[in-house]
Amino acid sequence: MSDPFKQASDIMKVLMADENATGRLDAWLTAQLGEEFSRSRIKALIKEGQVSAKGAVVADPQKKVRPGDVFEITLPAPEDPTPKGEDIPLDVLYEDDDVIVLSKPAGMVVHPAAGNWTGTLVNALIHHCGDSLSGIGGVRRPGIVHRLDKDTTGIMVVAKNDIAHRHLSAQFADHGRTMPLERAYQAIVWGRPRTLTGTIDAPLGRATGDRTRRAVKRADSQDADEAITHYEVLERFHENPDATSLASLVECHLETGRTHQIRVHMAHIGHPLLGDTVYGAHFKTKANLLPEAGKKAVNGFGRQALHAYMLQFEHPRSGEIMRFESPLPDDMEALVEALRLLPE
Repeated sequence: MSDPFKQASDIMKVLMADENATGRLDAWLTAQLGEEFSRSRIKALIKEGQVSAKGAVVADPQKKVRPGDVFEITLPAPEDPTPKGEDIPLDVLYEDDDVIVLSKPAGMVVHPAAGNWTGTLVNALIHHCGDSLSGIGGVRRPGIVHRLDKDTTGIMVVAKNDIAHRHLSAQFADHGRTMPLERAYQAIVWGRPRTLTGTIDAPLGRATGDRTRRAVKRADSQDADEAITHYEVLERFHENPDATSLASLVECHLETGRTHQIRVHMAHIGHPLLGDTVYGAHFKTKANLLPEAGKKAVNGFGRQALHAYMLQFEHPRSGEIMRFESPLPDDMEALVEALRLLPE
């Protein structure tokens, strides 16, 4: 049996329809080739003129297949990626032929885009993985199945081939409801949530007038996406006589994975992340109430205090449940230590 994880080579395959053959050409070819190629990829190859019958190109993915039909399909080698590889150090936690797990540093954008065409995680992965990338959708590139904001640190998993990409994408789309995916973050927030554990169930969508921001929406809003965050207060800093706290270390588990979800949800309940200039700018002056050492530590923290510390998923080839954890990065650990030293 052929290994569906093996990289496709630039070869021609001849496939004959048996007496039970029926249905559309793209669906039939996908079934014949197995999991190595998705139906969307096969459909694209047909439209590109890579499939022929009796010497004539067949460019219609909807063509009906009949018993006895013989098709020739050319399976091109993966193309080189448009983003170029760059020799950027990576903190790799695990790697095999199918996936790479790493800890992303603060300040690194995941994918090239306007204003960040170089220096991204994708550029680093293309250089690091080289020929071990066997193609996502026919292009030799890493398969990004989830993202972290530029200034959020922590664990990410990336697919190295098409089938791994589909398996991991399905797990992230499921959000751990029926599959073993689990994600947990640690954040330092202003104040202390009213309850030490809780769930924030508040739909999210684009903020009015600013497409880069997210905002809590009414459930019946046209652009509202379900968003659920579970939190637990791990530690409180500078507790006051009225049982409030200056700040808290909070663990968040995502039941959904919306853009900026933790940042928006914690701000929504009145406890934005320290250093979050987008969703917590109005809390910045709180640092002025601190002793000089504490004020210096908070004002010197140049990003939102958020770290993706745990990731669990099912390996797409072996089915093994894999769990990775990453301690708080040095800057967040230093901030926690500074907050611990604040006088009561």
